[in-house]
Order: sequence, then structure tokens, then C-alpha cells
Amino acid sequence: MGSTTLPSSVEGQAGEQQLAGLARREGPAARVQRVLHAHPALGPFMVLVVSCLVFGLLNSRFLTTTNISLMLQQVAVIAALGVGQTLIILTAGIDLSIGYAMVLSLLVMAKVSSEHNVPGPLALLLGFAVAMGTGAVNGTLITRLRVPPFIATLGMLFIFQSSGLLYANGQTTQAAAMPSILNWTGRPVSIGPFDLINGVLVVAVLYLVVNYVMNQTTWGRHVYAVGDDVEAARLAGIRTSRVLFSVYVFAGLVVGVAGWISIGYAGAADPNNAVDANLQSITAVVIGGTSLFGGRGGVIGTLFGALIVVAFTSGLTLANVNDLYQPMAEGVLVIAAVAVDQWIRRVKP
Repeated sequence: MGSTTLPSSVEGQAGEQQLAGLARREGPAARVQRVLHAHPALGPFMVLVVSCLVFGLLNSRFLTTTNISLMLQQVAVIAALGVGQTLIILTAGIDLSIGYAMVLSLLVMAKVSSEHNVPGPLALLLGFAVAMGTGAVNGTLITRLRVPPFIATLGMLFIFQSSGLLYANGQTTQAAAMPSILNWTGRPVSIGPFDLINGVLVVAVLYLVVNYVMNQTTWGRHVYAVGDDVEAARLAGIRTSRVLFSVYVFAGLVVGVAGWISIGYAGAADPNNAVDANLQSITAVVIGGTSLFGGRGGVIGTLFGALIVVAFTSGLTLANVNDLYQPMAEGVLVIAAVAVDQWIRRVKP
């Protein structure tokens, strides 16, 4: 019994009809899964909108310009750190030392300017250089010595912590003792009805620049490729070790910017103000839809994630909920975000 060969046009029409049939049979959950897979920032954006509406209904002060201004100021440092953490997690890595690297850089800015009379712009650049140096150390440990990112950055966490405390002798330097350029990020600025600080504007520019770099440049595409499948990226001709190293150094530069913002926001260079920064930056990234397994997500989602954390803190406070419930709420958000990410990653091709 011989086989019958169909014309290619007929085969094509049959294939299209089959795909159309599959699409029609696809349920609402599968369609939501596909949309969230294609647009990772959409999920955290919807959570942010719903959260604001709920907290706004619970307390009329939540959506006032005063409270929104306060939340935007509160989110500046964590949102900046979240940019650096996002770049690293996109490569399937993690940086547990990012908060103490920030503190080390801001202490250098403060000490060299206030005690050694180094001009403000040069002190700022020295702080950025120290932050990039911390990223270079992490990148070298991971790419040259093949130390897993979790172990490498955990060890550097303690080293950066001790280095900062020793360098500052455990003392806090007030912003008033520093050059004006180091205080600039804390100066008030009004945008329409909102009273912000310059640090918020720096964060906005940072997100615009990094989002462009990650989506419009070859380097950004290589970062996603390395995070998605490092072996496939290597076989495609991408120099994976060089990309990984550059990510940690670039993230270090972002950490330096976060340190600059922290001085302005806190009004001081405190060697102890990184206690929660590591976990908060990771929380913002995970809630923002960037996969801990790498290759999917982006900084815009991280911005929504950081805003969600601040909105929950502010909303629960205004609702007179016990402070002890706030960490619990963050924990639920993180677990829910990872569970949703696992579900999204199972999207059918």
C-alpha cells in the first residue's frame, strides 16, 4: 500500500488549522501562563496595583501625595541595589555581599573626604572604584577559581563587613562633615505634587540606562544567554567567563551609586546600615519576576518588586498591623513569587 504525498500548501494549511485548534483548546490559565512568560514584569505590576488599591481602601492616607512621596524616598536605596542584584541573578548567580560592599564604598567616600580632605568628586569616584573592586573580586572567585556564587559572596560578605567596621573604627560619619556632592542625593526636590530627594531621580535614570543596556545591546543579550544556558552560550561563541566577570564589575558600579544615594537618604555614613540590605535586594528581584534560575526577568520588574515591599510595609503600618507581621508578609510574597515563577517556567512550547 503506497503512501500519498500532499502538496506543501495543503500541509501548511493543515498545520495552521492544527495550531489554531490547539490555541482554541488552550484554557485561560495556560494563556495567562504564556503572557506572564513573555512579559515577566506584568505580574509584579498587577500585584503592585492591586496592593495599592487594597491599602488605599483600608486607609485613606495611603494614596496621599505625602505618603507616596515618602514611599518613593524609602525605596531608593533598595531599588538601586536591586539593579545590581538583578544583573547577577539573570546569570543564575546571587550576591549575598552586595549590602556590605555598598557600605564599604560609602565609608570610603565619607572618610577620605572628611578626614583626608580629598575633594568631593574624587572621593565619589574612589567610592565607585572600591565598589567595582568588590565586584571584580567576586567575579574572579566565580570565573577563575570556579567557586559557586553563593559560597563566594557569602565569604566576601563577612570580609566586606569586617573591612568596613575596621576602616571606620565602628564610627558613623555625619553627612554634614562631607563635601556637598556627597549630600546631593539627599537634597529635596519637588516633581509636581510629590516631594522627593535627588536620589530618587538618580534611581530613575539608573533604571532607564540599565534597561536600555540589557534590551538593546549585544552585551545585554549575552547576559541573558549565559543565564539561560551557559553551555549553549559557550557553544554559540559567547565568551561566558568574560561576560560573567563584567556583570559582577558592572553590578559593583551600581552598588557604588547605591552607596552614594544611601549617604544622602540617611544623612550619614553608617557602617551598620547594611543589615537588611542583602535580603531586601534579593526580595525585590524575586518578587519582581526575575527567575533565580537565570535568563528571565529584568530591572523593570525589580522596580515593581521593591515598590511592592515598601507598599506592604507602609500599608500594614497605616492599618495598625503589628510590626512583627511585616517580615511574615515579605516571606509570603517571596514564596508566592518563586512558586509562580516555577509555574511560568513550565509553559508549553
